Amino acid sequence: MGVPIQCTNLRKTYDGKVEAVRGLSLQIEAGQCFGLLGPNGAGKTTTIEILEGLLAPTSGEVRIFGHTWRENERQLREWIGISLQETRLSEKLNVRETIELFGSFYREPRPAAEVLAELELTEKADAWVGKLSGGQKQRLAVATALVGNPRILFLDEPTTGLDPQSRRQLWDIVRAFQKKGGTVLLTTHYMDEAERLCDRLAIVDHGQIIAEGTPSDLIDRLGGHHVVEFAINGNANGRGEDPWRALPSVESVRADEDMVCLNVREPHLTIPALLAAINRQGRQLEHLSTRQASLEDVFVRLTGRHLRED
Repeated sequence: MGVPIQCTNLRKTYDGKVEAVRGLSLQIEAGQCFGLLGPNGAGKTTTIEILEGLLAPTSGEVRIFGHTWRENERQLREWIGISLQETRLSEKLNVRETIELFGSFYREPRPAAEVLAELELTEKADAWVGKLSGGQKQRLAVATALVGNPRILFLDEPTTGLDPQSRRQLWDIVRAFQKKGGTVLLTTHYMDEAERLCDRLAIVDHGQIIAEGTPSDLIDRLGGHHVVEFAINGNANGRGEDPWRALPSVESVRADEDMVCLNVREPHLTIPALLAAINRQGRQLEHLSTRQASLEDVFVRLTGRHLRED
């Protein structure tokens, strides 16, 4: 079948001057869950809409299993399923009717009963869509994407606003789809979700990929496996990074509001030296914590923003 998703040097310019995507290239292998992360306005939505065949690029090429959208659009539609962040479904249909309606759009849909069981919606089959909970509606949205028996699943922030139990139910659905050989392209504003689900991911900013790899690879590239966060009385950030960068085992320093975050290799060497440095300055420690480095740290270091910031 070829590579499920491949794009080369994608560019999208609006009104001849606003560059939403600027030379983006990526390749997603069969069976992968690939995450596309980026702050608002980074070009994620434009990129995904181009990959889904909903938007034509200004230049560059997209291939789905080796085919372009110009060559065989109908067949490509059979191969993909799309679940948007907010899918508006008719509230005058019940759950079974909704799945059957979407199944009618495809040549070889899956049986509605099978999809209902897989998404744990069998008990709600006769319930009106408007009476479903938020988690049930989101599972129904994913069901409409799966009923066509796709080989690629596009999920745009599928768990936004869901409670922890509903989020984990959707994670299980994604993993089950992968186990059957399916390929997933996921966008999310939850870093823990990206770390748990994604085999590989790309961080996009200003229309370009600025980092790509497995979650563990990207964390390793950060330069430290641990983060030491601290706050002291007065303006700790106003003293600059130099006093903290010189501490043993420190790989990088960044300010985060009233906190200082140190990426370190060996916190047992850094922390005693940090306490001694604060004491020499005649300052008072107000907060100190240590944790494992995460994708959030990678993201903030690369983009200067937290993923969930507006």
